[in-house]
Formats: sequence, structure tokens, C-alpha cells
Amino acid sequence: MSSFHVMADARGGYVKPAVRRITAADLTDALRLGFEDFWAKPSHYVFLCLIYPIVGVILTYWSSGSNAVQLIYPLMTGFALVGPFAAIGLYEISRRRELGMDTSWRHALDVRHSPALPSIAVLGAMLVALFLLWLFVAESIYVSLFGDGLPQSIGGLLQEVLTTERGWMLMLLGNAAGFVFAVVVLATTVVAFPLLLDRDVGAVAAIETSVRAVMANPVPMALWGLTVAALLAIGSIPVFAGLAIVLPVLGHATWHLYRKVVEPEHASRPRRPM
Repeated sequence: MSSFHVMADARGGYVKPAVRRITAADLTDALRLGFEDFWAKPSHYVFLCLIYPIVGVILTYWSSGSNAVQLIYPLMTGFALVGPFAAIGLYEISRRRELGMDTSWRHALDVRHSPALPSIAVLGAMLVALFLLWLFVAESIYVSLFGDGLPQSIGGLLQEVLTTERGWMLMLLGNAAGFVFAVVVLATTVVAFPLLLDRDVGAVAAIETSVRAVMANPVPMALWGLTVAALLAIGSIPVFAGLAIVLPVLGHATWHLYRKVVEPEHASRPRRPM
């Protein structure tokens, strides 16, 4: 790492990568390519991807044992908020496979040598902050409707949520708030981390490129967000075990989505001083 830079690239300039318009067919192809990356040598990813189901189980156990049952659902859905950062090693594997390089699992950790590491760390910290803010908002919504009293069991909470008016309001407000957080994360990071791995453009340019990609492709990106949410939900159902497959496939697919959305470096607009 030659210098610490976040706002601009290593040369102090601001690059504005060009974005393409895509279709739903491109999303399907990105998922197909992501599955091919995962299937090529899935044993390489066990080290990385079994971490996520284990963490999910630990978080569920912790929240139940700490009289914080009401946070189980926010914790589960919060995985989607930090997912783009958590999958950074998988983007690197897909990048190396694309270039015909060695794709041993140890190379997933090569991200630590990236010249864009400061920008990657800043975006990662932003997602962690959004995750914590989401938990705070979810807890605030619960307290506003149910007061300071905490549910004693998952069954008791489910009964309250499914059979009472305030429970229905909790689902409505909670999911509405979660939707807002999900849209913010999608708009700001859908291609940001792969872009930074591919090109050291700086955190600001990476976020701005993601926003432009979403604005240029509102329907396909909405479909992508719904697909990610659905697959994460499916993967979480069997005690999070399905995430060991869902997360790496989505991680690899995100790299291929980036390739479809963002023009190669030679097509980007010239640098301008910050």
C-alpha cells in the first residue's frame, strides 16, 4: 500500500467509471456464473462460508439467552446489510478465476494486500454502522409498541406478533424500516466492493458508481435485491445451514454482475483532480 487514500484514487484523481444498462437475463447469467465459480472447487470455500451459519446460530442463541428474543429477526435480516462486505474474499476468488490465476482459498485473504484496502475498510465500517443502526431502529420500534417488557420466549413473541394489532403494526413498521435500510445498502454498494478490488478508484467514486448503476437499471437492480433477499431467507430457514451455499454463490454472482454493469477501465471517464 503506497499511501493512505480514501476519497480519491492513489494518484489523487477522481475516476467516474461508465455503467451499462442490463436486463433480467443478465441477472440470471450472473447467478449462473456465480454458481459455476462455487461449483468449480467448493471445498475451497468451506473455510470461509461455514463461518456465516455458525455466526447465525450463535447470534440466535445469544439473543435468546439474553432476553433479547425480539432482536432475532432483525439480526437475521441484518445479514443482508453486511453481506457485500462479508463476501469480499469471494469477489477476489472470482476475479482470480476470471484471470486464470490460482484460486486456492488462501487467496481470498489477499484482499489485505489491495491498494484500495483503506477504501474497502471505510465502506465496510459504513455497513457495520448501518447494521447497528438497524438494530437500534428495530429495538426502538418494538419498545414504542410493546414498552419495556421483554418477551420470555420465541413462542410468546410469535403469538403476540401474529395475533395482536400491535404485533401486526410491528411487522408493518419493522419491515418498512428494513426495506429502507436494504435500499440504501443496495444503492451504495451493489458494485462498490468489486469495483475497488478491480480498480483503486476511492470510496467516493465506488459509492457514486453503485448509485449510478442502480439509477440506470432500476428494474433489474430491484429484481436483484429481491433475489438476494429471497435466497438469504431460504438459506436461513434450516438453522442458517443453507447460507453455506447461498452466500458464496451470491458473492461470486455479485462479481459477475459488476462485470456486466461497469464498463472496463479503458472505457471510464478521465480522471479529474479532487
